[in-house]
Amino acid sequence: MQHEHLSQFFLAGDEEGALYYTKHLLEKHPRAYLYEDILTPAMYYIGELWERNEISVADEHLATAICDFVLSKLEAEISNVSRKHQKNFKAMLFGVEEEQHYIGLKMVADTFKEHGWRVRYLGPNLPMEHSLRQIEKYRPDVIGISAALSYRLPTMKILLERFSHLEWKPLIMVGGRMATKFDLKEFESNQVMVVKDLSHLNQWFNEGRDETINETS
Repeated sequence: MQHEHLSQFFLAGDEEGALYYTKHLLEKHPRAYLYEDILTPAMYYIGELWERNEISVADEHLATAICDFVLSKLEAEISNVSRKHQKNFKAMLFGVEEEQHYIGLKMVADTFKEHGWRVRYLGPNLPMEHSLRQIEKYRPDVIGISAALSYRLPTMKILLERFSHLEWKPLIMVGGRMATKFDLKEFESNQVMVVKDLSHLNQWFNEGRDETINETS
């Protein structure tokens, strides 16, 4: 399978091989397919290997680093194109405090950039007060929060409560593996959207709902 083939490049630490393979796929498929159907399953597969003790934590870290390298190279290409069609919409994306997973979040950042958004990607493990200060300074139209594990839920609830009182009423997107594995409907509202995966996010763009963002702000 293609995602398992790509995972072997990651586990071998083969930057150039992984980049060549992903660029070859992009010649035949849209970027959304690469992210949702190849890169994401490849990283999930590597996680499963680690859970079964078939690879070490060092192997998993190496694979993550190579995937990060590939995404950074692809992101540079997106930035060069999106600057020509950049919109005024702004997004700020980060992982909750103590959350270390970030690859999916980088794919989300790239997806927003591909659609012409200005993106401030703050990475994983962002303390609450620091995120609030950045948000009040940047005033994004969309705040994207990512978490993988269920015990991040209390922190997520506090963040949503704090962000829901921002005066310009940004749309708050909740995502990450937690959104895929657990029922988070209790969080949803006119201001909060649970994003199950990249296909869900791309559907939001394809339906033109990003173009009406200011109507809900």
